[in-house]
Amino acid sequence: MCLFYKYFNLIIMNIYVGSLNFKMQESELKELFEGYGEVTSAKIIIDKYSGRSKGFGFVEMPNAAEAKKAIEELNGSSVGGRNIIVNESIERPERKNFRSGDNFRRRNDDNR
Repeated sequence: MCLFYKYFNLIIMNIYVGSLNFKMQESELKELFEGYGEVTSAKIIIDKYSGRSKGFGFVEMPNAAEAKKAIEELNGSSVGGRNIIVNESIERPERKNFRSGDNFRRRNDDNR
C-alpha cells in the first residue's frame, strides 16, 4: 500500500504552521490550505490550562506536490495580520521518561 501512495505521489505530508493569529479557528486554517489541494486534517494546538491557542498548528495533506506548493506560497504570507511560518513538520524523536522507576527520588525521602 505504501508503494501505491508513493507511485501516485500521495504520501501524507504533515505541515507545521506557526505564528498564527490567536483567534484563528481550525476551520479557517483548513480553508486556507484547501486552496492548494485536499486537506486531511487541520489542528490548532490549544494550551490545556488556559484553553487559548498556542499560535501554531498542523495541517495534513495527502498529496506531497500540493503540500509543497502550499508551503512555498504560504510561508511568510500575511494571514490575520501576522506573517505565518509554514514548513514541513519533522517528527520529534521519542523522549525518554526520566521520572520513572527507581531513578526518581524526592528530596524528603533522603532525610528519613
